[in-house]
Amino acid sequence: MDGGTLYTIGDLARRTGLPVKTIRFYSDRGIVPPVERSPAGYRLYDAAAAARLDLVRTLRDLGIDLVTVRKVVDRELTLAQVAAAHAEALEVRIRTLRMRRAVLTAVARRGSGPEEMELMHRLAGLSEDERRRLVGDFLDAAVPDAGPGLAGIRVSLTPELPDDAEPEQVEAWLELAELMADPSFRARLHDLTTDHATDHAGGHGEGVLRDAVSLGVWAAGKALAAGVDPAAPESAPVVATVAGEYARLLGRPDDAGLRRRLLARLTAANDPRRERYLRLLAVVNAWPPPAPSAPALDWLVTALRTHPAP
Repeated sequence: MDGGTLYTIGDLARRTGLPVKTIRFYSDRGIVPPVERSPAGYRLYDAAAAARLDLVRTLRDLGIDLVTVRKVVDRELTLAQVAAAHAEALEVRIRTLRMRRAVLTAVARRGSGPEEMELMHRLAGLSEDERRRLVGDFLDAAVPDAGPGLAGIRVSLTPELPDDAEPEQVEAWLELAELMADPSFRARLHDLTTDHATDHAGGHGEGVLRDAVSLGVWAAGKALAAGVDPAAPESAPVVATVAGEYARLLGRPDDAGLRRRLLARLTAANDPRRERYLRLLAVVNAWPPPAPSAPALDWLVTALRTHPAP
């Protein structure tokens, strides 16, 4: 189309592929007005109007509403301003769609009923502030304020769902949020962290492994790899090593009472929800997956029951 030629609506329709009805609508709204009319009353458009129509079509294909389109073509808004605003709106929409897809995927995999689906939908729709409040409430209930090392434990248990989360991160967040809302799981973690603080309160732990659980997993893992039967006499030296280090941590002798206390700690830590929480947390935070601790804890619990006293 050259600058001196005038074109009918039919010409523009053939050029752009838009229906005549759509172009007439834009014309009636003043978005792409004709430059004049033919003697027979037909609307005529010049090359500038055709270029304006191309811009309108592109903006509408991008989902921009007619009011904003009108402001762009009338130069009330710059194209850059509109592009930035709509890119931001699309980002919000994309996050919403990811959340919805994660809910539907989780429902399909788990065979969820209406009540569980409603809960997952509500958890997926939480704003960033609402997610932070949920996490904060969970940590306040699960991790006491006082005690050595507990600030680090709070950080290590904190999920942070990124704005551009992948579907598997969203799905992991949904299950994690359900766990955080479970009162019995909160109570279990509270007991574990309180026990941790109590064990370290005497200040005798310098130079030993951090706590009973990590020490037990480390020692029992080696025994597992070596094929030692936890119910056999050969497991006694492993139990003695773990109990001895735990006794040194507490500043007391290895005896039947200490081993009962150690057994209680390890049994509580062997809650499958704890390991599931840590695995989901790694997915949400994009951390390396943690090594499973349940096999080692199972081994050591059996070994401690086999050797309840030195």
